[in-house]
Amino acid sequence: MSEPATIQVPASQIGINRRAQHTIAVVGNPNSGKSTLFNRLTGLRQKTANYPGVTVEKHLGTVQLGDTALELIDLPGTYALSAHSTEERIAIDVILGQMPGTPSPAGILACLNANHLYQGLYLLHQLLQLELPVVVALTMTDLATQHGLRTDIEQLESRLGVRICPVVATTGQGLEALKTALAELPNMSAPAAPSYWPAVTDAARGIAATSPQPLSALEAERALIDGDSPFNRRVADLMGPNGEARLGELREQLFGDEPPVADEARHRYRWIRQILGEVQSQAPPLQRLGARWLAWLNRPIPATIGFFAVMVLVFQAVFSWATPMMDLIDAATGALAAGVAAILPPGALASLITDGVIAGVGSVVIFLPQILILFLFLILLEDSGYLARAAFLMDRAMRAVGLSGQSVIPMLASFACAIPGIMATRVIPDRKDRFATIMAAPFMTCSARLPVYALLIAAFVPATSVGWFNLQGLVLFGLYLLGIFGGVLTALLMKITALRGPTPSFILTLPEFTVPDWRNVA
Repeated sequence: MSEPATIQVPASQIGINRRAQHTIAVVGNPNSGKSTLFNRLTGLRQKTANYPGVTVEKHLGTVQLGDTALELIDLPGTYALSAHSTEERIAIDVILGQMPGTPSPAGILACLNANHLYQGLYLLHQLLQLELPVVVALTMTDLATQHGLRTDIEQLESRLGVRICPVVATTGQGLEALKTALAELPNMSAPAAPSYWPAVTDAARGIAATSPQPLSALEAERALIDGDSPFNRRVADLMGPNGEARLGELREQLFGDEPPVADEARHRYRWIRQILGEVQSQAPPLQRLGARWLAWLNRPIPATIGFFAVMVLVFQAVFSWATPMMDLIDAATGALAAGVAAILPPGALASLITDGVIAGVGSVVIFLPQILILFLFLILLEDSGYLARAAFLMDRAMRAVGLSGQSVIPMLASFACAIPGIMATRVIPDRKDRFATIMAAPFMTCSARLPVYALLIAAFVPATSVGWFNLQGLVLFGLYLLGIFGGVLTALLMKITALRGPTPSFILTLPEFTVPDWRNVA
């Protein structure tokens, strides 16, 4: 008898999940669509941990690419390879392969917002000096088309020496081409680093070549430019006993009295303007329905009114929309308790189950609809780009109490829970501002207080209407405002006493208004 023929079927056709063979760092500016693209690529194959020694979350995901698989690391957003916060420091350490417990990346997936190429190319220009393979995901290309921005992808690829894949992460457009490029990324050669500042480049290479211990030219360059930074201290140690003095001498020769970071920005942006002049053009923007309405809504007075209107809508929904579901849970709890009581004989066991277990769990679960509705609105506002605008809008008001608009986002996060709100303050560079925000965050009304508020409001506030509004919803809104007032007053007292100091600056890139990605929301 002849042996049966062997048929080989690719793993991709029989649904086998391969183990990740390489690690790819996902890098980009804040609000560049990086996390949305990461979620779209990895789906449910994600895990969250913490980087050692800090509370910054580590997001890992696996993307299956036919017969291979890659592990993606979604790094915190950063504008440049100059660290001003803990999260930016972690992103840089992971990129350079200096983070304990995290493998050195075999390549980089750089996310550039097609609407803000001028800003995104600054970070990409630095990433090209890492001597790692790079693939660029050009995100939000649909919005760029609506705004009349035209980018010559082939010309841009030729100038940068990297593969560029236009994508729309919210819809999945262009995702297959990006996956094909990612599958080839570990085997790609590193692009040539662009020459933008020969004097600094030569000095950095000289430091790296003469260092008694292994040192990259990029690290030496960052030490020269950033000055008093982790780069400077590490490079000085690797250079030997006179490392700090030598860096100081080179810095004085190269920059004189000029701020090195400002000098660097001029040189890099000169290169970026030359690139954009060749590859990007401005056509008449498409007329979008509601574009004028959104432009009007961005003005100070309408934006302020809209902010409070959105907040009132959220708090009204917490009570009004949740009531039918709460009534249903209450009825189901009562029916279940009655059914168990009818089966069990009267006594301690029946009382324990009906009055203890069922009634106790039901008294907590009954508030779940309110918490879910609140979380739903927070996710929608963040995914649509409204939360960033709220931070920018409230910056002037926060400055009145000595804080900046950067404190608004942690305080808004504290409405969900004070713990992530306090954790979110790590992105605030100024130490005094960070501590003042930490002291104010617990005053925000978090979701854990909702059951208490709901119980007290239901007991003492009648369910009557005041015009178009529900009185109970207005009372809840007032309690939230009271918490905000308490937090702001605490921050003011801290900033004029123990944490006295100058008010820090606030820089934020406002994202475009977008339709939320329902996959992320779900």
